[in-house]
Amino acid sequence: MKEDSLYSKHPSFILGFHGCDKSTVEKVINGIESLTPSMNEYDWLGHGVYFWENNIERAWKFAGEVKNRGGKIQEPAVIGAVIDLGYCMDLIDSQYLEELEDTYKIFKTSMTLQGYGSQLPTNKKTKAGETLIRNLDCAVIEFSHYLNRETNKQPYDSVRGVFWEGGELYPGAGFSRKNHIQICVRNPNCIKGYFLPRKKANKNFEL
Repeated sequence: MKEDSLYSKHPSFILGFHGCDKSTVEKVINGIESLTPSMNEYDWLGHGVYFWENNIERAWKFAGEVKNRGGKIQEPAVIGAVIDLGYCMDLIDSQYLEELEDTYKIFKTSMTLQGYGSQLPTNKKTKAGETLIRNLDCAVIEFSHYLNRETNKQPYDSVRGVFWEGGELYPGAGFSRKNHIQICVRNPNCIKGYFLPRKKANKNFEL
């Protein structure tokens, strides 16, 4: 694993938005329960609680999409969170991209030595060519966390990644309709507080 740099710790806070059912928002805001970490084998950034970074619109759309396809969300809602990324595996940063590449090589070698070389997880593309099922990425990221534990290295508090999704924004564009940054929080102490998003005021206070 690569040595940490002086800039491994993210300064200050970010805002994250989580799309879920209205009943979940009410319970979390009132301190009755916390958001449940995602533990799917296809999670894009490994296991943890997911947020859209500074993107409330995408959180609303996600909640609506889950309802429309018959998922667990009955009444779409969004909860906001103030997040300190802490020690973050930031996959927008070259250092962590290189580390993940090295981790994949170790993971593949380990699987081969155990006789599972031909059974590596795979990412799967939709007919539109988008990678929405990310079993391989999830496995490699989780293996990175495993290596940190086994070598007594500092565990990652969060994972951050940027994704191009949704097809061309316009013909020949280098932008996609659903470009976004996701945050996967592994350390619950990174979430400094939850809030109910409010609408923008039309004018300043009359002071």
